[in-house]
Amino acid sequence: MFINGTILGNMIKGLDDLVWGPWMLALLLGTGCYLMLRLRFLPLRNLKFALKCAFGMERGEGGRGKISSFAALTTELATTLGIGNIIGVASAMVLGGPGALFWMVVTSFIGMATKLTESMLSVKYRSRNDRGETVGGPMYTCLQAFRNKEAGKLLGFVFALFAVTASFGMGNMTQSNSIADTLWVSFRIQKADTGLFLTILTILVVIGGIGVIGKVTQVLVPFMGVFYLLGTFAVITVNWRSLPGAVAGICTAAMNPSAAAGGLFGSITVTAFQSLRWGVSRGIFSNEAGLGASGITTAAADTDDCVRQGYISMTGVFLDTAIVCTLTGLAFAASGVLSLRDEAGLPLTGTALTLAAFRTALGEWGGSFVSICIALFAFATVIGWAYQGERAFEFLMGGKTRYNIWYRFAYGLTAFAGCVCPLEAVWNFSDICNGLMAVPNLICVLALSGKACREICAYRITGATGTKKELHKAKGRGLHLPRKAAGHMSRQHPY
Repeated sequence: MFINGTILGNMIKGLDDLVWGPWMLALLLGTGCYLMLRLRFLPLRNLKFALKCAFGMERGEGGRGKISSFAALTTELATTLGIGNIIGVASAMVLGGPGALFWMVVTSFIGMATKLTESMLSVKYRSRNDRGETVGGPMYTCLQAFRNKEAGKLLGFVFALFAVTASFGMGNMTQSNSIADTLWVSFRIQKADTGLFLTILTILVVIGGIGVIGKVTQVLVPFMGVFYLLGTFAVITVNWRSLPGAVAGICTAAMNPSAAAGGLFGSITVTAFQSLRWGVSRGIFSNEAGLGASGITTAAADTDDCVRQGYISMTGVFLDTAIVCTLTGLAFAASGVLSLRDEAGLPLTGTALTLAAFRTALGEWGGSFVSICIALFAFATVIGWAYQGERAFEFLMGGKTRYNIWYRFAYGLTAFAGCVCPLEAVWNFSDICNGLMAVPNLICVLALSGKACREICAYRITGATGTKKELHKAKGRGLHLPRKAAGHMSRQHPY
């Protein structure tokens, strides 16, 4: 007996709604709020320091990682600066109304505390594989930091399993599907042809490992980021008269969606919970705060200063969602495309909505511009996630790297499947993977939050607001820490 596509699609959608119910929103936002309070808002107060570190204006200590701190950040940004910043924002503002953008931004600021903590722990509890390469992430944190080794082993295994699954879904199929769809709409390139080319290109890049991936992302991420932001600024500038109304409508719709109906936003039939649900889930999809996967890349940084690298990793959330997603959403709202409908009378969404927005400023050339941006963003995410998924797969194999080649080829072939699968099924599957991966990571973060927060609060930052006073208090509690907080670098594998 076979299950047809419609039934399977409905089952995936039902599971997606279950995973992303109120409990998941409470877990993600609750963890972020708890950490922000326990860190005394240091993620916000030290944001300037974090940005200076990220862009090389604050020197840090060297270490034994594989790539530079900046390459680690760009590789991490490659996994987050994907279609979540473009098509993800479009789907959030259609499914959750314009108020979803408000919740995306709120989630990003709260998520900075989560990302700082989980990334700091990933560097602190790094290990080495059978080749002597530096490896880390929530699975190694669970394994090495938990006093109850059986519980840590189980949590690490569950996280790694979901991370591998998420790499095929969120990291690969969702991105490749968007590339194929965009190139078909804009240039009429067959999706199968796109899938074949993307598969070959992905295998060629990921076969070289994190060294090659880091070199590619160091060039690709800054270029595509600036290129895309110039386009969004053009859309907002052309439609600047509508900008105040768009901002007001977004803030109003976050609490009362029906009050923002009409005008720029058309008819809105969502509830306040739907606005919150889609804003949070798409925000997490975009910046990955709380998922833990980015800690795998962070652990490869050439530094022993785990707190500093945590701050660098934290800036990814700010740049990804608070900057790029906000500008994208404002471009959609100000251009008035949220009120447009297709030939079937349904609201425009995804690629069609994005193309319509950029055409208001760039004309027909706007379609080509968006297609190039989506292809670059999505491909960067594909190759960035390849490393994260491979390290999780390696953990499941007991730290043995000889099996990695099979993962790399399977990952490349998955890109072809993503190009030809239905869009809705791919997105729902990716949402499920995100949610399931977040659970063991957040349990780990909360269990270790006391030790992590004390270490972050005691970290000395020259010129940071209030840090001298906090350091004095930390010394009084016996928590004086050196400027360089070295992490553990042992080999320990459960299988």
